[in-house]
Amino acid sequence: MFAPLTKPVLGTTWEDARVYLRPACFVDRPHELDDACLRLTDTMVWFAAWHVSLRDDGNVKSAIVPVPELDAWIAAMPDRLAEAATAQRAAVARPRGNLQLGERVVRLGEPQLMGIINATPDSFSDGGKHVDTAAAIDAGFAMASAGAAIVDVGGESTRPGAPLVWEGDEIQRIEGVVSALAKGGVAVSIDTRKAAVMEAALAAGATIVNDISALRYDERAMEVVARAGCPVVLMHAPSAKSDPHEGGTYAHPVFDVYDLLAERVAACRAAGIDPAKIIVDPGIGFGKGIGDNLALVNALALFHTLGCPLLFGASRKRMIGALDNEAPADARLGGSVALHYQAATQGAQLLRVHDVAENRQALRVWRGLRDAALTA
Repeated sequence: MFAPLTKPVLGTTWEDARVYLRPACFVDRPHELDDACLRLTDTMVWFAAWHVSLRDDGNVKSAIVPVPELDAWIAAMPDRLAEAATAQRAAVARPRGNLQLGERVVRLGEPQLMGIINATPDSFSDGGKHVDTAAAIDAGFAMASAGAAIVDVGGESTRPGAPLVWEGDEIQRIEGVVSALAKGGVAVSIDTRKAAVMEAALAAGATIVNDISALRYDERAMEVVARAGCPVVLMHAPSAKSDPHEGGTYAHPVFDVYDLLAERVAACRAAGIDPAKIIVDPGIGFGKGIGDNLALVNALALFHTLGCPLLFGASRKRMIGALDNEAPADARLGGSVALHYQAATQGAQLLRVHDVAENRQALRVWRGLRDAALTA
């Protein structure tokens, strides 16, 4: 699917193409390269090259371009592509700053953990474990104590084949959990695609909305988020209907996912949502096969060109079992940590996990390695 890309191609053909710049060739010791590398937004990650791709229908041409040479490549592009490439480069350089979640500040200069509380009887990994309100509250406080910067509370399973939950039942499942955690000083996210549930959770103390449909499922959702002025996670799923896994076929998984998220970011900005409060998530496992998921993990740095903080969640997901002799969900801790560590190396600011303590330990090792490389 990929073919070599050269400067003459950029200047003379592919007038209807789309351009994608992905940070590549990550380096541990940027001070040894001076201006030959760039910092990935305000993270602790640096890179020495861009993976430049042009896509026209089903054709893709790509090249690795060293950081100092990108200006020449952009100069060789048609004006429309040059403007898009320049905007993507600027988006990668722009600091993401912090998330203000009520009285809590979540600093995005290094990866932060979002703990998962499924207050449902049928979630793929821990269904029923936290359906009791008291158990969910205890688990949420335990996650915060173990190092979760945010606790994400959901009342509807979105695993393949899961039944749709009436919004009244969903509210009943999450309202007490959100309220107790928020009153206890925990930054709470509400994992829902329904406007009424968003409203109830925000009223109960949630400070961020995490919507697997990227605000497409419920026609009121965009209005609710814009009015609340809260941060929002826009996740990619192929369908905005009841089954978010429907229609998961892609001409090119990485670019198709990217394009939909770019459209949703633009729609949110047009609706008055503060661009600084938009977070993107490629939606690992949602309507995607193993090959699609692996491609997204390997190309994760591309999503920084959307100019938003990046959330990554692969905790206990099916792809791990597929790569390890069909390991069941409760035996996928090692694969989960490996995938989240990989996301950290590509600058992901938020990691959504079930196992907070184990992932926190991995991130401390990651941070130690980064510190040592930068100061040695």
